[in-house]
Amino acid sequence: MINTKIYKAVYSLSEQLMKAANSDDKVTFDRLYAELLAICVDNEDTHKDHPEQWETLADFTADLEEAIAGYEKALVKAKALNSKDHMSSIALSMALLQIDLGQTDAAITNLQNAKISSNKIEDKELKAEIHDRLEALLSGTY
Repeated sequence: MINTKIYKAVYSLSEQLMKAANSDDKVTFDRLYAELLAICVDNEDTHKDHPEQWETLADFTADLEEAIAGYEKALVKAKALNSKDHMSSIALSMALLQIDLGQTDAAITNLQNAKISSNKIEDKELKAEIHDRLEALLSGTY
């Protein structure tokens, strides 16, 4: 379980980052991104470390390769907690970036892993999206 104070900070920063991104305010975006990165780094390898903060950081990372590396870090932390919800959403996010980068085999692997993880979650929309994207990739219709 993520620390409530950290969750609130990450959630608030993500909302502010979206607002800054939508208004093309790069200065504010960069400042907020640095704050989120600091939370992640400060909590890394402590009892406050949680995949959600790393997943959120990756969500706002502009460089696709860096974002994938961020998702990989989040996925390791999700697996350590056996958090099926996070494992599913992180693997899906990684796969979507891998598709954009033409890394189809890696995307298929991540979607297959996400599908396995999602068997144990309640989020039907996430399950359906994982299934649909995997089927599209496997059939070549993506």
